[in-house]
Amino acid sequence: MNERDARGPRGEWGLRLGVVIAAVAAAAFGWLLLSAQALPTTVVEIAWDKAACAHCRMHVGEKAFASQLQLVDGRVLDFDDPGCLLSWLDQNADEVHAVYIHHHTEDRWLTRANTAFAEVSPTPMGFGLGAVDAATPGAITWDQAAARISSRKGSLR
Repeated sequence: MNERDARGPRGEWGLRLGVVIAAVAAAAFGWLLLSAQALPTTVVEIAWDKAACAHCRMHVGEKAFASQLQLVDGRVLDFDDPGCLLSWLDQNADEVHAVYIHHHTEDRWLTRANTAFAEVSPTPMGFGLGAVDAATPGAITWDQAAARISSRKGSLR
């Protein structure tokens, strides 16, 4: 009697069932690992002069105008001009996790809640906005800047 005959039909099914269960368990474990990854809690490093703006596709190279959008689905989008970020938000309904905009004159990042805009020129894409602290005298609010960009529909489509 050979080994196969000794196992019989029940032994082969048991082995196959065991392999299937192991494969399903491994796939479930992999899915749990992927879904448990935490979203970023700060700016994700930008590859300066290599990363493309998510809106206009130009390289993100001028730190003073850079911004980053982190989406709940895990995507991280970089922008070369605050106007590009505001345009993208106006045209897309993706759920946002975090927004970071580089301060126009200081080497630091601002969150959406702490951001207002000053009129500056030139800017990478000509939107004429630079991010400043929300409490800056004379600055326009996020909503005012968004309305201004929204009224320019079609300018970079």
